[in-house]
Amino acid sequence: MLSGVGTKESWRKEVHRPATSTHKWWAKRLGTVFRGIITSAATPAGADAAGAYGSSLDLEGAVVLDPFSGSGVTGVEALKAGAKAVCFDINPVATLVQRQAIQPWDLGSLEAAYKEVESACRSEVDRLHCAEDGRTVLYYFWVAALGCPECSRKVHLFDSPVFSKNAYPKRVPKAQIVCPECLSVKESRYDFVAETCSNGHTISQRGAVRGQSATCGNGHSFKVLGALNGSPPVYEMYAKLVANSDGSKSYEAITDWDRALYDECVAMLAELSQSAVLPSSRLAPGNNTDQALKWNFREWRDFFNARQLISLSLIATAIRDLTGSAPEREALCALFSGTLEFNNLFTSFKGEGTGAVRHMFSHHVLKPERTPLEAHPWGTSQSSGAFSTLFKSRLRRAHEYKRKPVDLVDRGAGIERISGVSKPVGTSIADSWEAFVSSEGQAAYVATRNSAHMDIPDGSVDLIITDPPYMDNVHYAELADFFHAWLQHMQPYVGYSDATTTRRVGEVQHADPVEFRKAIEAVWTESARVLKPGGLLAFTFHQARISGWVQVVESLRCSGWVVMAVQPVKGEMTTSVVKAGSREPSNLDSVVVCRRAVDGATNPHSSAEEALAAVIRELTDLRDAQVDIGAGDIRSVVRGALLAYLASTGVDLDDSATAQVDFLATESIQKLLGSDSGSGGR
Repeated sequence: MLSGVGTKESWRKEVHRPATSTHKWWAKRLGTVFRGIITSAATPAGADAAGAYGSSLDLEGAVVLDPFSGSGVTGVEALKAGAKAVCFDINPVATLVQRQAIQPWDLGSLEAAYKEVESACRSEVDRLHCAEDGRTVLYYFWVAALGCPECSRKVHLFDSPVFSKNAYPKRVPKAQIVCPECLSVKESRYDFVAETCSNGHTISQRGAVRGQSATCGNGHSFKVLGALNGSPPVYEMYAKLVANSDGSKSYEAITDWDRALYDECVAMLAELSQSAVLPSSRLAPGNNTDQALKWNFREWRDFFNARQLISLSLIATAIRDLTGSAPEREALCALFSGTLEFNNLFTSFKGEGTGAVRHMFSHHVLKPERTPLEAHPWGTSQSSGAFSTLFKSRLRRAHEYKRKPVDLVDRGAGIERISGVSKPVGTSIADSWEAFVSSEGQAAYVATRNSAHMDIPDGSVDLIITDPPYMDNVHYAELADFFHAWLQHMQPYVGYSDATTTRRVGEVQHADPVEFRKAIEAVWTESARVLKPGGLLAFTFHQARISGWVQVVESLRCSGWVVMAVQPVKGEMTTSVVKAGSREPSNLDSVVVCRRAVDGATNPHSSAEEALAAVIRELTDLRDAQVDIGAGDIRSVVRGALLAYLASTGVDLDDSATAQVDFLATESIQKLLGSDSGSGGR
C-alpha cells in the first residue's frame, strides 16, 4: 500500500508535499513513506496500521526527533500527526529549508514584502532583459568557445547544432539550429541532414564536441579541459527567445544591441556598491566541487555571468533590506536562494513543450555546461525557474498546504488526495530545548547542529525517524555552499551562519568508510541516549556499495541498537535524471527499524535463511503490486537484511561474510528477476 502511494507522490513531490519543496535539498524522501513510518510506530501491535494511515492521528505530547533533518520531511509529518518535532541538521541551508516547511506565514505580509522587493528592483532587471524594440527577452543562449591549441582557430563547443526542439520531436519536428562557425540561427527540423546558414556555411548534424574532446574546423582534435589555459571558459551569446505582444515567442539572432546591453552589465558590475549582495567565497576541493575546479571555476561568483550577477544582486539586496515581517522576509530569502538553481552558467535548455530550464542540480553534481541558458531571473508568466513564478508555485502552494494539508491515501478503488486527516502545520520555532518543552500544543525545535552533541536530556524523545546521508556520492555541504555564498550575506534569520562555507567537522558523509562509520556511530550513540525506554529508531537507507551497509550496521551494533527489520519501500522517482545515468538505478529504499539492546531487543530471526526469506517475501509483494524493482534495489535490501542479522549474532562482517552476503544477493536477483545482474557495487 505504502509503496503504491509513494509512487504517485514521487512523480510530483512539489505538488503533493509542497511544504518541503520550497528549496532544493538532495535525496529528499517521500512524505507518504515517513507518514507511514510514524503511523506504524504509533500503532499498537496487532492493530491495523494501514487503516490508521488514512485516518486522523493524534500523537499529542509525543516528541519526534530527526537528527539528519534535511528538507524537514519528518518534522512536517510529525506536526501533521499532532506530535512535537525536533529537527537537527549540521548544514545551515538545510535548516533554512526546514524552517520554511514548518513555520507559518501571514499571506498578506508575504505579498506585501514581495511587492516591496518588486518595486525596488524589477524595472531595472526587466530593462537588462529586453530587445531593442522593448520586447522582453525570456532566455539568452550561450556557448563556450576555445582556441584550438594547434592552430588557434576558434571552436564553439556544440555537440549538436540543434539548440531547441520539442520534448516530443517526432510529433513536432520543428527545431532551431545554429551555425557552429558564425553563430547565425535558423529554423529547421530536429533530424535535418544538412543546412546552409545565411552566411553560406554548411551545417551538419554533428558539432565540434564528442565526449571530452573537440575538433576544430581544420581537423585538429584536442581535449577540452587541456585547452582552458587556467581560466573558466569564455562564453558567447548566439540567440535569444523573445516574448511577443500577442503571446507568441520568437527565436532570434543576437544583435549589436544585445551585445551592448550585456557590456553595460559588465560595466555596472565593476561599479557595484560594496554594500550590494554578491557571493564572495571560493570553492574548496571536494568530491563534488573538483569537477568545477577542473574547469577553473574558482569562486562561486564564477558560476554566473555579469548580467546574472547584477540582476540577482538587485533582487537579493532588496530582500536583505526588508524590515519587519521576519518569517516572510526569511521566506523570500529562501525563495531567492532557490531561484539561483535556475539562473547560473550551469543550467541548460530543456526545449519546447516542457519547463524550459534544466536546473544546475539535475545530476546532483557541479557539472559545467558548454551551452548554458541565461534566463530572465525575475521572469514573466511565460518564464521557467524565475523569482516571480517560483513565488506562486512554491511559496503560495506551500502556504496553502500548511494551512490545509492534503494526503495521498489508497482507498482500495484508487489513490486519492484527501484533506482532513492531518493537522495544519504552522508553529513558531524554538531555539533551545528549554523553549521547546515549555511550548504548549504544536511545537518545533529546529537548529543547525551536529547531532552527535544534542542539548536534549536523557530519555526525552519518543520516536526517532530519519534519513541519514549516503556514505559517498552526493556531498551535501559541497553543493549547499553554492546557495550559502549568497545567503551568508543576506542573513535570512537571526543566527544564520556567516561562515564562508557550510562544511563542518563532524559531517557524517564521507567517502572513507572508516570516517563515515565514526561520524554516524556518534549520532546513533547520542540518539540512543535521548530516546525513552522502549522507544524506536527507524530510518530509510539505500547504498550501492556494500561497504556503506557494513559501516551502518556495525555502527548501530556498537552504539547499542538492534535491527528488528529491514523493509523495502518506494524511494525516489524511477525516471529521475540522476538514476538514468546509473548502472543499477535505485527505486527502493530500505526502512531500517531498530530498538535499543538495553531495552531487551533481539533480532526476530533465528537464522540467515529466515532473514533472507522474510525480505524476499517483502520484495515479492512489491513486485506483484507492480512496483518497479531493479537488481540494485534487490542487492541493497538483501545486503541490509542479512548484514543486520549477522551483526546481531556477533559475526565479524569481514570479507568472507560480505562475499557470502553478495552471493545470496545475486541469487535473490536471479530468483526475483530471472537474470543475473552481475556482482554490483562493492
